[in-house]
Amino acid sequence: MKPPRAVIFDFDGVLMDTEWAIFHSWVALYQREGCTLTLQEYKDCLGAGYSRWDPAAHLETLTGKIYNWKIENAARQTAIERALSTQKLMPGAAELLVWCRQYGIRMVVASSSSRQWVSGWLNRLDATHFFERLFCRTDGYAVKPDPALFHAAREYLGLASNDCLVIEDSENGVLAARRADIPCIAIPNQMTAHGDFSFATAQLPSLLALLDLLRAKD
Repeated sequence: MKPPRAVIFDFDGVLMDTEWAIFHSWVALYQREGCTLTLQEYKDCLGAGYSRWDPAAHLETLTGKIYNWKIENAARQTAIERALSTQKLMPGAAELLVWCRQYGIRMVVASSSSRQWVSGWLNRLDATHFFERLFCRTDGYAVKPDPALFHAAREYLGLASNDCLVIEDSENGVLAARRADIPCIAIPNQMTAHGDFSFATAQLPSLLALLDLLRAKD
């Protein structure tokens, strides 16, 4: 694999380990209501938001109740932010961002999350300055596995697909990269470790492993 001219980063699960806290905010709500939520049920949300499977609608089906989701989601958001308050960038992320900048490799983010969510955490982590631009669901793009976010990122960069590299952690993200015809490195985490990454260009255990690979090609 040659060093790319640009890297398109996913955010959740790639740059920051947010997905575990989000999932467990739902688990806690389900438990409060006497229900269970498994990772197998939830996995379609990873990388895609709630467009493919909606845990709120599923809970209402299980309980027969109608919830005030404005209140429930606000409570979940508080729990998520508390759980993530001490989180830092994923291991190897800071080193990879610095290396890419040093070698003139351009960087953008393409995320199925909202712009407020992504930019808020990047600002807290003092990492916004690494990225030329963010492409997010709330900018009007269809979420992964639709390739729209990656198409938009590549078109903005003005580069050929093979000059770009996507970094993803989820099946939905890898499939979106495949549909956009952009090489993709899959780096699973504790939420996505059992996913099918057969569409990825390669699968690596960490961002540090990716950095070692890129350095070896330098």
